Amino acid sequence: MTPQQHLQAAAALRDAARTGHFIAPLREQFTDITGDDAYAIQKINTELRVQQEGRRVVGCKIGLTSRVVQQQLGVDQPDFGVLFDDMVYGDGEPVPAEVLHQPKVEAEIAFVLGRDLDMALPGHTDLIRAIDYALPAIEIVGSRIAAWNIKFVDTVADNASAGAYVLGTTPRKLADFDLRLAGMAMLRRGEPVSTGAGAACLGHPLNAVVWLARTMARLGAPLRAGDLVLSGALGPMVAVAPGDIFETHINGLGSVRAAFAAAPGGDKA
Repeated sequence: MTPQQHLQAAAALRDAARTGHFIAPLREQFTDITGDDAYAIQKINTELRVQQEGRRVVGCKIGLTSRVVQQQLGVDQPDFGVLFDDMVYGDGEPVPAEVLHQPKVEAEIAFVLGRDLDMALPGHTDLIRAIDYALPAIEIVGSRIAAWNIKFVDTVADNASAGAYVLGTTPRKLADFDLRLAGMAMLRRGEPVSTGAGAACLGHPLNAVVWLARTMARLGAPLRAGDLVLSGALGPMVAVAPGDIFETHINGLGSVRAAFAAAPGGDKA
């Protein structure tokens, strides 16, 4: 792809987010698109949000941490997207429909860093020292690609299908619970809809965050103290309908609830 095509693709994604008129997959519009092209497109829209909208980058999200999903998309590694300051909602705070794009939810463990990870090749011990605490989280993914018809390059360009996220309010130190065995259950109005555990995230959530830390260091944008990292899904994602209420319980970490506004004319969630 040419730089002009990068700008064209980035503008198409912005227009889709603004209008709700979702677009055909970028891989069909730009048949020579590569992973590097996709990240270049993502970067254009990140910089525009910061420079023109005054948004602040507060961390990163990791996607494609499930081996099954990687196989479906034909890749052997995760991807990442950027988290902005206007994406976060509090536990049980209604999430308005206008910020959502074909939304789905997935349960995750969020990590908040207390130290920079600016060494050349961050390792597990560096990461363990750097993490201040963990929180239960529900990521609300979204796609500006019509019907979620995505492959790796489509989701990467679309900021790793980021949408919004809800954070719990029960911070825990890593020594307080077992990340790998932390069982997860997600309920929709009391009915189970997704289950899993920390091991579903690249075998261990810290494996995913080490991958991200190394990737960001290599790109010259290392993770910093205060950054939030959404480490990847602990179980299958679930489609959202207006008025839905989801509650996620993670053993040893606590719970978090995502509430979605009802459709116009309906009751509030």
